[in-house]
Amino acid sequence: MIEDPAADQRPVAARSGGPAVIHRRRYCDQQVPMEKAFKGPKLILDRMGTFDVHAVAEADPEEFAALVSTPPAIHRFPGSMAKRLQTLAQFLVEHYDGKVEKIWKQGKPSGAEVLKRLTALPGFGDQKARIFLALLGKQMGVKPEGWREAAGAYGEEGSRRSVADVVDAKSLGEVRAFKKAAKAAAKA
Repeated sequence: MIEDPAADQRPVAARSGGPAVIHRRRYCDQQVPMEKAFKGPKLILDRMGTFDVHAVAEADPEEFAALVSTPPAIHRFPGSMAKRLQTLAQFLVEHYDGKVEKIWKQGKPSGAEVLKRLTALPGFGDQKARIFLALLGKQMGVKPEGWREAAGAYGEEGSRRSVADVVDAKSLGEVRAFKKAAKAAAKA
């Protein structure tokens, strides 16, 4: 998916660089193709030397925006995305000590509680939170009680609705076909 055949042979969690990176990848997956969004964290890592939540949160906003905007930019609107990523990182530092996995591990939460925590993240609405919860359950083995129900249709076994269902080129095509059909139905 990220035009690196060797990386694509490994499980999603392994090629993601861990929970924090996959979380930020999900955040970057807005208004750009998934493949481009998935390259964002690697570009930041290469340019910054780290993709640590604390480092992103504490970076000088102008320098971070320039880093994110340097061609190839990590997003269609790199300045805006730089602010969003820093705001998210600052929230994670303030509320979870910079450890994103505390969202689903702290206090052994139910699926509904994890959804509530995800929805509270800056820039995460209900849909994005449900997709991310489905991603956790389907691809990272994070399955708190009631996670499928909390994720709604995104948690359905065998669905091809979102990034949570993408594991290879075939499933990517199926998700794209689903999204195209849903968009066409909405216009009709």
